Amino acid sequence: MKKIVFALVSALVPSFAPAQSVYPGSVAAGVVIEDVCEVSAKAFPLSDVKLLPGRLRDNLERDSAWMANIDTRRLIHSFRNNAGVFAGLEGGYESIRKFGGWESLDCDLRGHTTGHLMSAYGLMYAATGAEIFKLKGDSIVSGLAEVQDALGNGYLSAFPEELINRNMRGKSVWAPWYTLHKILSGLIDQYLLSGNAQALEVARKMGDWAHAKLAGVSEETRRLMLRNEFGGVNEAFYNLYAVTGDERYRDLARFFYHNDVIDLLKEGNTDFGTKHTNTFIPKVIAEARNYELSGDEESRRLAELFWHSMTCEHCFATGSLSQKEHFFDPAKMSKNINGYTGETCCTYNVLKLSRHLFCWNADPAVADYYERALYNHILAQQDPESGMVCYFLPLLSGSYKVYSTPEHSFWCCVGSGFESHAKYAEGIYYQAPGRLFVNLFAPSQLDWREGGMKLTQNTEFPTSSGTVLTVDEADGRKAVISLRYPSWSGRPAVKVNGKPVKVKTGPSSYIDIERRWRAGDRIEADFPMSLHMEYAGNDSTRAAVLYGPVVLAGDMGSEGMTAPAPFSDPTVRNDYYTYDYHIPAGLKTELALKNGLPELNRTPGTLRFTAPDGTLLEPLYDLHRRRYTVYWHIAK
Repeated sequence: MKKIVFALVSALVPSFAPAQSVYPGSVAAGVVIEDVCEVSAKAFPLSDVKLLPGRLRDNLERDSAWMANIDTRRLIHSFRNNAGVFAGLEGGYESIRKFGGWESLDCDLRGHTTGHLMSAYGLMYAATGAEIFKLKGDSIVSGLAEVQDALGNGYLSAFPEELINRNMRGKSVWAPWYTLHKILSGLIDQYLLSGNAQALEVARKMGDWAHAKLAGVSEETRRLMLRNEFGGVNEAFYNLYAVTGDERYRDLARFFYHNDVIDLLKEGNTDFGTKHTNTFIPKVIAEARNYELSGDEESRRLAELFWHSMTCEHCFATGSLSQKEHFFDPAKMSKNINGYTGETCCTYNVLKLSRHLFCWNADPAVADYYERALYNHILAQQDPESGMVCYFLPLLSGSYKVYSTPEHSFWCCVGSGFESHAKYAEGIYYQAPGRLFVNLFAPSQLDWREGGMKLTQNTEFPTSSGTVLTVDEADGRKAVISLRYPSWSGRPAVKVNGKPVKVKTGPSSYIDIERRWRAGDRIEADFPMSLHMEYAGNDSTRAAVLYGPVVLAGDMGSEGMTAPAPFSDPTVRNDYYTYDYHIPAGLKTELALKNGLPELNRTPGTLRFTAPDGTLLEPLYDLHRRRYTVYWHIAK
């Protein structure tokens, strides 16, 4: 495995870029069509939030090191190959080493990682200000522009247009519009996050090509082609409409309205059967964008219905969803706990949807889910030793995490992982006029420009249950700081400048502190955590153990673990479904309870717990290259 050198991104360029993005409830630089929906909260640009040393920034730095090591010439080689413009160019493109896995030249999805990385480079530039990420994004965009010009009609991809034609004829092909979604979204993010005007021009030409391609397509053909996975290309077209004002792009977004899926939600039907989960979620995100841009209340209602069904019925204790990439009957969750649970892209997309919903309603329950999924799945996806990431988060007892490789994977969850680990700062704070929401307890600094305040949050959460917010600068105006009172917390203790604040609300709410803030003001808050159980659906014999929001997993050792050779060059995703974890016989999966809880002793200053028989439990996000158990058989 190629060694990835981890470096502090802040050491590259210590400044922070004034980048913006299209967030629900906000008008970003470069956006010409404003959202028309009412909002309760607005997201901060990543450039206004700086992560301080801690577990989240550790993951961001590993992600940034991997991204900085990627040769962008190799990323766009397949695009050049498709357009016939790679030979004889300066730099020797004819001898570029080819990427493997889902970026290999015989994979229908080739090019999707380039789209994800354009988004991720923009996000990392916004989050850190490190110029290297802008330069890499610029390099990709200029190379893609050259390819697009060579192809001549606005089409842009690493595979021939014939794959689109096959899709339109209903022939077998993996997911061409899915890949174009990633490329188009990446270009829009490059424009909005990195200020690359050429990226918008390339995106517009893609939109013009798509409009010409699909104009006059029959309803029968439209419905036929939408049976194939198309990702969130309709969301991308809505965003292209928002940054251009060109109604043709909104028409394209509406063309990709999938009646067979969305009409059921409009009718209130949440029986998803065994549909492909990550094919489903982006279609709902597109409806969320439709609501924001048009005010269509049906789109809002179905998005909220879907989110509540996902997070209240379909997700595992980790906040993850799906088994073998598909929905299952949530009443039979325990029968679907296997080695292929929790496709990471699903969680990535539900978190995207969660941000839309929070901006609409500022519901603390949305923030509760966001925290659960972020710490137990997204954070747990990345291997601290190599920086590589998992496709699935397996929950089969005795299984272990299987990581990507730097050269020969490039699965969908690698692509979304590049983005996820670049944007940890996005969910910590939100704002409304005269109000600041503190949703996550993460060491960070915030520049609240609209509130006339800068503040710092210091915490060792979740190892510690407390957090401290210090006002660094303030212009003396009155404002409300709303601290999330998590659903998992005992009665909080809150002080302002050493004086206790009476907490009048209950779990899954906000503690509002209103005053005229001045530099040096200090909020201390402690949210007591305790052990609790979360059962697998209706099965009272299978349960996960949590401490506060953190899923604890039993360390089952490394006996019989094999190197993930089947995944060194996976070009067929069904390889996953035959993977053998070689689980040793007699593995301990039973946990005894006393008064409804396991008897566990906590090691002071850590989140490590020991059972009476010596079994060690610790956060799932800290268990790597080890077998583990999350859902225990409960001893009666």
